[in-house]
Amino acid sequence: MAIRKIARMGHPVLARTAEKVPDPTSDEVRALVRDMIETMIDANGAGLAAPQVHEPWRIVVFQAPPERAPEGVDEAEEFDHTAPLTVLVNPEIEIMSPGTEEGWEGCLSVPGLRGLVPRAAHIAYRGVTPKGETIEREARGFHARVVQHECDHLDGILYPQRMEDLSKLIFESEAKHWLGPVHEREPDERDA
Repeated sequence: MAIRKIARMGHPVLARTAEKVPDPTSDEVRALVRDMIETMIDANGAGLAAPQVHEPWRIVVFQAPPERAPEGVDEAEEFDHTAPLTVLVNPEIEIMSPGTEEGWEGCLSVPGLRGLVPRAAHIAYRGVTPKGETIEREARGFHARVVQHECDHLDGILYPQRMEDLSKLIFESEAKHWLGPVHEREPDERDA
């Protein structure tokens, strides 16, 4: 296992569409997934996509336990027990209800910034694990936001591209002015 270098906004690998993984159970995929998990944990992220570690494959890892949700979120954005540490190879998302909810996001590839991003509030997703098992889940709130954020990386999209108002793209150090006194500490939410 190894901690990988994370690509930053502007690197070409983040702007291209990732390739479908032909064999999700291959040794190469399993090694990459181990590195991605170690890199995500080391960087204090909630998720990581393969393009972020310079690999153009359709693979994401994420977790949405209660301590990962940004402070001050309402109940709709709280932990969903169906989002433990998850690995999805060749993931697909289906929007389950119309309309969006705005929420603050950060990204390991866009360090030091946060943005107010609209996302679908209710999704279904599916993918395969490196063991060849199929995962199919529904997600809402923070869980849904993390999945959409990470899958965007597979299509060459960074969260600022989803923002409707770039005046809401701020430095993390200034988040206290937008998010209120509960966020006066340095945010620990780095990705999604």
